[in-house]
Amino acid sequence: MPDVHAQSNSRATHASHSGEMVLARLPEISGGAQLLRVVAGRQDAELIGGATRDLLLARTPKELDVVVESGAELLAQELAAALADAGASSDAGLQRGAHERFETAFVSWREGRIDITTRRGESYPSPGSLPDVRAGSPDDDLRRRDFTVNAIAVGLAGPRRAQLRSAPHSLEDLEAGRLRILHERSFLDDPTRLLRLARYSARLGFEPEQRTAQLAAEALRAGALGSVSPARIGAELRLALREEDPVGSLVALAELGVLGALDPPLSFSEQLARGGLAALPADGRSDPLLLASLLVSLDPGDGAAREAATKAFLDRLEFAASDRERATRAALRAPALVAALAAARSPSQLRRSVRGEPLEAIALAAAMDELQPPAPAASAARRWLDELRHVRLQVTGDDLLSAGVAPGPEVGRLLDALLDMVLDGKLGDSREAQLQAALGART
Repeated sequence: MPDVHAQSNSRATHASHSGEMVLARLPEISGGAQLLRVVAGRQDAELIGGATRDLLLARTPKELDVVVESGAELLAQELAAALADAGASSDAGLQRGAHERFETAFVSWREGRIDITTRRGESYPSPGSLPDVRAGSPDDDLRRRDFTVNAIAVGLAGPRRAQLRSAPHSLEDLEAGRLRILHERSFLDDPTRLLRLARYSARLGFEPEQRTAQLAAEALRAGALGSVSPARIGAELRLALREEDPVGSLVALAELGVLGALDPPLSFSEQLARGGLAALPADGRSDPLLLASLLVSLDPGDGAAREAATKAFLDRLEFAASDRERATRAALRAPALVAALAAARSPSQLRRSVRGEPLEAIALAAAMDELQPPAPAASAARRWLDELRHVRLQVTGDDLLSAGVAPGPEVGRLLDALLDMVLDGKLGDSREAQLQAALGART
């Protein structure tokens, strides 16, 4: 394994300039000004990992990663106090926590997050296991990173303020847009790096370095993903679904072969996913829809058995119950909805065909139908999602009760019939007209 090194003399001026650029931009990031203020008296604090990478690329990091020689939890306490003084109160969701085994701590709030780790070395007792950690040097801490572009640190204060340290090839790879692992067993030690390779490739527009791509393919062929817990794979998959371009991340996961190497294997249609997102209204949720677009590739089988198997799969990946239910229903119901939507001959029939269905299932059905034009179901789905579902009556159940309708199921039946008439253009928006129509339809 090559030694980690500080910048060579030939790069010293460039490194200093880059470090100053990182520190100059840091106060623009939520929590950055408070971080610089709190660590001003320390000599061991460095910004590291994705935060340094993104700032060097003139991108905005999602969170800030800090490494210290010791005292991660104490630093988190000081940061939480500084953020609270700056207005990140409980109303902003300010939280703080620590993980004793890995000597890490964090502070999070609605606008950001800062993760703090103690410098350490890592070793993997077996492929796919969580690492054993030990106190480590600054070089050890860089060596444990996943890719060279994440193995760059910049001093935040003290004598090393604004100085960069990096693993070999880090700055060259960053400039060239390459993703390179730091050692040959990287994907075997931690197979979740295979999913991160795809995510970073999609997010940054970087290409895997040739040997890295070769090792990734070899790890997948060797069944490396089978050595890591489904929960950790699920965590990475959820991160992919929450990327700024989640479809791009899923495309990268499919092209790398990660989705096909899962148990059970998944396939991905970019056209289906993008079509579903295009049909999904603003009050729908993109992550369950995209997850459903993956789940439709599972073996169809018997309805009840397939539903049970799909939920069991998502349970193993530790998806939240609400997301599991929403994605499973969308995946299982969308194919049947295509036929039901196409068969609807009136707005009221259209309403009945989608009653009780989640928005994600309807949008996914539209995307499925659009794969084979002329797509009548897609047109019906879009009309429902964009227009008809927003139609409201001018009368309520209380109005009907006040007009003499007896309490009970009759109230719901009358409101249902009224809405059908309004949707089909048989009844106007006048409150009085709707009330009279309801009274006239009493049984």
